[in-house]
Amino acid sequence: MRWALVKVCVAVTTMVVVAFAVPLGLVIKEMARDRAFSNAERQAAAIAPALSITTDRDQLERVVASAGSDDGMAVHIPAIDGAKAVDIGRQRAAAKDIATTRSIGRASTTEVPGGSTLLQPTALSSGEIAVVEVYVPESEVSNGVGTAWAVLAAVGVALIIGSVAVADRLGVRMVQPAQRLVEGAHELGEGKLGARVPEEGPNELRLAAVAFNSMADQVVQLLANERELAADLSHRLRTPLTVLRLNTASLGDGPAAEQTRAAVAQLEREVDTIIRTAREAKPQTAATVIGAGCDASEVVRERMDFWSALAEDEGRKVRVAGADRPVRIPVARADLVAALDALLGNVFRHTPEGTAFAVDVHNSEDAVIVLVSDAGPGIVDPEAAMARGKGSGSDGSTGLGLDIVRRLAESTGGDVRIGSSVLGGTEVRIWIQLDGRAPVRRGHRGSVRRRRRGVGASRV
Repeated sequence: MRWALVKVCVAVTTMVVVAFAVPLGLVIKEMARDRAFSNAERQAAAIAPALSITTDRDQLERVVASAGSDDGMAVHIPAIDGAKAVDIGRQRAAAKDIATTRSIGRASTTEVPGGSTLLQPTALSSGEIAVVEVYVPESEVSNGVGTAWAVLAAVGVALIIGSVAVADRLGVRMVQPAQRLVEGAHELGEGKLGARVPEEGPNELRLAAVAFNSMADQVVQLLANERELAADLSHRLRTPLTVLRLNTASLGDGPAAEQTRAAVAQLEREVDTIIRTAREAKPQTAATVIGAGCDASEVVRERMDFWSALAEDEGRKVRVAGADRPVRIPVARADLVAALDALLGNVFRHTPEGTAFAVDVHNSEDAVIVLVSDAGPGIVDPEAAMARGKGSGSDGSTGLGLDIVRRLAESTGGDVRIGSSVLGGTEVRIWIQLDGRAPVRRGHRGSVRRRRRGVGASRV
């Protein structure tokens, strides 16, 4: 915007300078010419009284010499009563031009080498017409014109430079508030909720700054209210969780009882985590630190052990592959547990009893893929199921559980895909980047994709 204002101002000022300077320069040139010929007319008029009294050559030469223009003035007297014509001074004009001026009886100018001449007719006492020729050199015609044009050019350049300076100051006054508004918007988008913009500058930008600050205050207030509401709702779960924990003590021993108690303990930990997170004063905006995380294979084995008891009760076949060696990923253990539980919970929730499912872990130098597949009816509309937080809860929908999985993958620069599995049902593929680069795209999976095809884990 700043440079645009400068360019517009330069263009407008240049047009104004040209519109005024060019005609003014031509007027100055014409005025210098008129001045030179006016001087020539005065010199010719100084000879007229002598010509009206005498035509004697000696006397006329003295008159011309006294005028101080003996080299630039000539007098042409025609033949009178048989006497020869008299020419005094240096003749520069053509004889034809002199004769024409004598015949028409009116002053005229003609171009000659080095300048121009003024031919002034003068009546003699005998009634004949003499012609006084005054030479006007080109230097006298253009005297002072170059200096005047230089002054005009300097004034024009000064006006243009001044307009640029004024436009630049105006541009700075307009651009700086706009830049501060942009910077404030970026800071707010990055999670810096204390970002505010000075309410100054032109009226429009000042109003925009006021609106931005008001919006930022509302965002802070809404987030605070949301955190308080989440904390309050989570806190209300403590009472029923306490009852559940007490009731689990009466279940006795056995795998099912131990799993129930473990699930209640985990639920209590998750509620506590939600409360602590909601009470934090600052939102978490930093990216996941590469190198910190958990062992994906260990988490997969642990969660499959947990879900295998329910799978056995429902007659489901379970398969785990690729989890026999450590696989470090830049994801917190609790986040991976929540993601796997969401996907496996969807399998039990949206497929009939007896439906088989499997979890596969594939590792490469730059990424880890976790596949959760089943032999159920599949998802009719994968795109709708991928819509963030818009699952309907019906068959084929992943609800909010897939949103948890999506956030986990995107926090590392990866992504999530839904397709058909080799078991005949749904396959959810979690792509976890190990180097924190931008999300990968289809058709650029490298060695991991080739490895998956080798084991026949997906038809996507």
